[in-house]
Amino acid sequence: MHVDLNSDLGESFGMFKVGRDEEILRLVSSANIACGFHAGDFSVMHRTIRLAAAGGAALGAHPGLPDLQGFGRRWLGYAPAEVYDLVLYQIGALAALAKGEGLVLRHVKPHGALYNRAAVDPEIAAAVAAAVRDFSPALRLFGPSGSRLIEAGAEAGLATVSEVFADRNYNEDGTLVSRGQPGAMLHDPEEIARRVAGMVKSGKVRSITGQTIALKVETICLHGDEPGALSAAQAIREVLRTAGITVKAW
Repeated sequence: MHVDLNSDLGESFGMFKVGRDEEILRLVSSANIACGFHAGDFSVMHRTIRLAAAGGAALGAHPGLPDLQGFGRRWLGYAPAEVYDLVLYQIGALAALAKGEGLVLRHVKPHGALYNRAAVDPEIAAAVAAAVRDFSPALRLFGPSGSRLIEAGAEAGLATVSEVFADRNYNEDGTLVSRGQPGAMLHDPEEIARRVAGMVKSGKVRSITGQTIALKVETICLHGDEPGALSAAQAIREVLRTAGITVKAW
C-alpha cells in the first residue's frame, strides 16, 4: 500500500517568511508551490523549486486567486474564462522557472477559494481542468475526493489524483468545514497522524458531526503554513511507516 503526501509550500513573500519549507520538504513526496498570486513571488518560487528538487519531491503548481491580502481564501467572483487565464498564467510562470533548473512540473493543485469553488461549481472546475490540459495533458490534476474538479479533470482527459486533508475537518457531504467555523482545523500532531492512517487504511473519515463518510485517498495534504506542520509531518511519516504504508508521489 502506498500514498502520496503533499504540502502547500513557497508561500513566503519577499522579506516575510511563511512556513518551514526546507524541513517539510524532507518529509513530503509532492510539493504544491504557490505561483505568486495568493502567495509567493518569483524568487520564492525559484528557491522552493530548488529545495523541492533537492528533497526529491515531485513539483506541482499551486495556482490561486490574485488576493495577497486574503491569502487566496476569498472567492472574488471570477468568470470561468478568467479562471482559465489565471490558472494557465500561473502554471506557465512556475514551469518556466522549473525549466531553468532542467525540471518539469508533475501536477497542478488549485489553492484556497479557487480549490473550494472548483470542488462544487462545474463551470469553474471545467475552466481549471481545461487550463491544465492545454498547458500539458501529461500533468496530473489534484482535487477533493468525489468533487466536481475530479470529474472535470477526467472529462478533460487528465489523470486525476483524489486528495484528502490531514489537518482539516469534513462536513457530512465531503466538503471541508469552513475555516471560519470552530473545529475547522486540527492541531494535535498525534491526532492528525492517527486520522491519516485511518483514512488510508479504511477510505473513510468521521465528519465534524460524527457521521462516517467515504473518501478516495490517493494523496494527503498537510498545510505548510500551519505552525505545527513540521511536527504533524513527522508524526504522519512515522505512523505510516509503522503501518507498512509507503509514501511516494504518483
